[in-house]
Amino acid sequence: MNDTARPASVSVPVVARETRITGPQPQHTSVMSVLVGLLQSIQSAIIPLVLIGFGSSGIGILIALPAGIAIVGIGTLFSYIRWKRLTYTIGASDIRVESGVLSRAARSVPYERIQDVSLEQKFLPRLLGLVAVKFETGAGGGDDLSLSYLSEQAGEELRELVRERRDAQEQTDPAAPGGEPLAQRLPEAEAEQLFSMGTGRLVRFGLFEFSLAVFAVLGGLLQYVDNFVDLEIWDVDLWESMLEEQGSTIAALGPDLQFISGILGLLGLLVIGSATGMIRVFAREWGFLLERTARGFRRRRGLFTRTDVVMPIHRVQAITIGTRAIRYRFGWHSLSFVSLAQDAGSSSHVVAPFAKTDEIARVVDAAGFRLPSDDTRWQRASENYRTDSMVIDGGLFAMLAIGAATASTIVDAQWLSWLAVAFAGLALFGAGAALYSWKFKRHALDANQIMARSGLLSPQTQIATRLKLHSVELRSGPIAMLRGYATVHLGLAGGEFSISGVPIEVARELRRKVLDTIAATDFSELENG
Repeated sequence: MNDTARPASVSVPVVARETRITGPQPQHTSVMSVLVGLLQSIQSAIIPLVLIGFGSSGIGILIALPAGIAIVGIGTLFSYIRWKRLTYTIGASDIRVESGVLSRAARSVPYERIQDVSLEQKFLPRLLGLVAVKFETGAGGGDDLSLSYLSEQAGEELRELVRERRDAQEQTDPAAPGGEPLAQRLPEAEAEQLFSMGTGRLVRFGLFEFSLAVFAVLGGLLQYVDNFVDLEIWDVDLWESMLEEQGSTIAALGPDLQFISGILGLLGLLVIGSATGMIRVFAREWGFLLERTARGFRRRRGLFTRTDVVMPIHRVQAITIGTRAIRYRFGWHSLSFVSLAQDAGSSSHVVAPFAKTDEIARVVDAAGFRLPSDDTRWQRASENYRTDSMVIDGGLFAMLAIGAATASTIVDAQWLSWLAVAFAGLALFGAGAALYSWKFKRHALDANQIMARSGLLSPQTQIATRLKLHSVELRSGPIAMLRGYATVHLGLAGGEFSISGVPIEVARELRRKVLDTIAATDFSELENG
């Protein structure tokens, strides 16, 4: 492809105040990025200015006004300089970004190393019709490339251009049987909807996301309350007198009204916790939509920060099906893809955060994986591993119980006896939990996949394609070596997959089969990545 030529399928929108994406010349992001910097400066200055205004007696306004103008002015100036010094160049084989005010930094990323190009819209840029374009390289550690900000049209145009130049180097999709040609993939206009969440689903999801984080926020705000009201919030004597007054008032209500007051207090906590969970869910998952497109799985979500991510099918390394203790009893699970690309700092892309088993099965099938069936041959962890886990989990508390009981015979203290009983109970609980959870810890290997399940109250299932594993490593500590079991670590790009407590002979056989699968594949015939 010519460096200055443009793919025929990508239209060139006319974007005001923004250079068209036409060739290898350095280009600036949208000049509206300066306005975003201005608004962010105002946003960050609000709380300090309010504190200055109310905390400096009568001259607070006189101090806050010029301070606010200075903060906003300096923030806007630096925003303009950063915009002026930031350029990007679309080359024939890579994209290059140069930035820096006092010291310049230049970074070049070849198209073949780009796992995906995603669009993100935070609240302020979204109001102005701007997007941040993120080039995900799978490097991790925050090293992915990002351009902030372009107009929505220019961002979509840049994403399509980079994808087409990357795909020009790809001939087939190895995820499809026999290597599906790119020309035969599903057209973009015929995207298939796989999973979505409406308002009702979000409400149910929010009920399971119970959180009392709002009280932590209120606790932080209490540090500044004495700047606004004439109340010594940290005066212990004041609170003791108030509690005494409340105690006498509650005592006068009678036992029935006391019981009702306690119930109402608990209901208040439930309402606040549920409302907090719903706010988090609605903000993160609003408009959740997962589609199967020509380029893979496209996921869009977010109320204030809108993200648009596409995950190529052949780059999905493994899947993880998880849940939590309460929602598991109601049949709700989550599905994540393990990919080379990053998703909000995590290698797992959540593609169905709150779904039933049949909904998850549809997405899993579209990704080319297979869920465990009734005839799956599961193998449990070693019985020696079970015994050692019981000893380790309960042993510490057992030793503490013995120590407390011994001390109670020397020192005549009743509380030491109760402490010994408590530690003994914890020792029994730890040993029992290890014994019971062992029944749910198992793995299976079929012709194409390796699967593992674990978890007592919140079971989790991991499934990886044997072909996409990079390595298999067996690790055994001193105890495991003596007892004849090992932990199997599977080399998975973008994630972690390990199975602990596998009998050593079974672990060696598992390693041999996986390595035979890898060795029998000619990776030179597969697509890079």
